[in-house]
Amino acid sequence: MGTLVLAAEEFTPPGAGLFEYPPIFGAVTKPMVLAVLSLIIVAAVFTLGTRKLSIVPSRFQFGLESFYNIPRNTMARDQIGSEDFKRYIPLILGLFSFILVNNIFAIIPVIQFPTLSRIGFPIALALFVYVFYHYAGFKKHGFFGYIKHAALPPGVPVFIAPLIIVIELLQKFLVQPLSLALRVFAAMFAGHLILALTAVGAAFLVSAGSALVIASPVVFAAGIAFTFLEALVQVIQAYVFALLAAVFIGAAISEDH
Repeated sequence: MGTLVLAAEEFTPPGAGLFEYPPIFGAVTKPMVLAVLSLIIVAAVFTLGTRKLSIVPSRFQFGLESFYNIPRNTMARDQIGSEDFKRYIPLILGLFSFILVNNIFAIIPVIQFPTLSRIGFPIALALFVYVFYHYAGFKKHGFFGYIKHAALPPGVPVFIAPLIIVIELLQKFLVQPLSLALRVFAAMFAGHLILALTAVGAAFLVSAGSALVIASPVVFAAGIAFTFLEALVQVIQAYVFALLAAVFIGAAISEDH
């Protein structure tokens, strides 16, 4: 029993320090390199996939077209509207692809790090979307027209209009970008921490000796299960981020609130 207690006391679970990387050279860190790498991967895949388009597509072209239809149809067209959605497809497709690749990095051997678990990256993406959809709204409705469009839903009784205006403006100009950034950050941060915990825990149980070794296969199996679950979460979070960007754009340029 003394051995078990001693071993348990020596176990140090991974914490926030897991996400800190020293600069590789100059001020460049691993997450920065991964962000650039993801851009290269996305650009290379779409360049190769569209270089020789044919009526009868190859498997690669068919797969790429199927992937393209997700942001085109279920995000841009459905949320922005059939009249205006085409001009926003590159943005929605780019967001979905970029975030997806960066999220999947978390389960790629050697890389094993989700770029968006560093809060600066989701904040930058959320700010970009924030500026973009408000710009689209101002361009469509004019300055005062867009403020009215964003702040006051039609049919609101006069006596509660001031309260609704405050709530709507806070939601459109503060809550939406914060929730957009924090949602994907929290999911990637927590998921990576759980995967690291299962890996470190399994290795610790093996090295601890005694009866603790018996539990190591269970922890290892849990790590594999969490990896598949995390892969699903990574795809969902990329989808949700791009979908919400389309929803915000659609709301900003719509004729009705």
